[in-house]
Formats: sequence, structure tokens, C-alpha cells
Amino acid sequence: MSSVVVINQRARSAEQKALRRQEVLRAAESYFQEVGFEAFSMAQLATKTGIAKGTLYLYFKTREEIFLTLYDQSLIRWSSAFIATLSEDMTSNAYAQSLYKTTHTDGVFLPLLIRLEHVIEHNVAIPRLIESKRVFMQQVDAVAKVTSSALALGTAQANEVVKTMGVLLIGATQTDQRPALDNEVLPADVQHLITSFSSEPLFVKNAVRIIESIRAEALSNG
Repeated sequence: MSSVVVINQRARSAEQKALRRQEVLRAAESYFQEVGFEAFSMAQLATKTGIAKGTLYLYFKTREEIFLTLYDQSLIRWSSAFIATLSEDMTSNAYAQSLYKTTHTDGVFLPLLIRLEHVIEHNVAIPRLIESKRVFMQQVDAVAKVTSSALALGTAQANEVVKTMGVLLIGATQTDQRPALDNEVLPADVQHLITSFSSEPLFVKNAVRIIESIRAEALSNG
């Protein structure tokens, strides 16, 4: 049974409004993980928070603005979690595996990332989009700085790795064709075929190729 988070006091001060907005976001994140992207509705979120739908729009003008805000928050969470796993002189494989696993730990990050450019960003105001892009640039810079040390790359190459990993991650996740047969006993050849369509080996294998290619290019130009 889903829980209802009732927010029934009117926010008056700027501080109260900021707290109320964060309460709405917490309820929205829980609701999103419960029903997913397509079934998420502002009307149901209003019901869950106990506030009028019209009042909800005072905090977020569109459903996609909520999604964009949740994405920004999850991006910051992921960046911090991923950076914590990095160390100097990592192999390309270890780096790629850590990136994949940390992105899949957060239940919000990937579902929103794969819809970000084609759906979410088209339905928010330009100032809000600019704000989100600045959050993105800050996080890329933070991850790239540690990536530079972990993979022994220059600043430009580390930035290239981080940005390319994002594109690859979206593609690998969208093409994950593995059926949910984790609890089934299957012949080895069939299991091997199913595993080959999983997004993880596809991502890691191609991520290593990209990292090594960028590293080789940097060495040849150096």
C-alpha cells in the first residue's frame, strides 16, 4: 500500500516555502520510484501530499520541472558516490565497472537520465534549463577532476571520458534486452546468450575501448 505524505500547513515565509518545496520533492521521488515515469501525475502527487493541485503548481510549473529537479539531485548524489570509489592508477575496467554500478544504485538517476534530453528538457522554462545545465557542468568538472588522477589523463581527456561515458550509459541502458529470468535454471548456452544482451557487459566493454582510445590519443599527441 502506498503512503500518503500530508502537507497541510500553509507556507508563509521564504524559509517555510523552501522547506515545503523540499517536502514535495521527497514525496515526488517516493511516488516516482513507486509508479515510474509514465504513470506519474501531478494530480496524484497532490493527493499524496495533501495539498491542492493548484498549490502544487506554485512550486513546480510542470511535471517535467519536478523530474528535472529530481534529476539534478540524483546527479549530485551519484557524482559523490562515484568519486568516493575512485583511486589513483585505476584500470579502465575497474573505472567502467564502478561507474556502471554506482549509476544503477540510485533508483531515480538512470530512469530520468534516459528521458532527459528528449522529453524532460523540452517541457521546462529556459531559465530552469540553464540552471540545470550549470549543475551538470559543475558535476562533470568534479568527476573529471578525480577521473584525471584515477586514469592518469589530462584535464581535457578526463572531461571527454566523463561526457562520453554518459552518452554510452544512456545507449547501453536503453538497449538492455535481457528478460527477467534471474531465478530460472537455464542451459549454459541460453544463459550466455541472455547475458550477452545485458547492459552491463555492453557498457563496460565499450567504455574500456573508449577510455583506452582517449588515453592512446593523448599519448600520441604528447
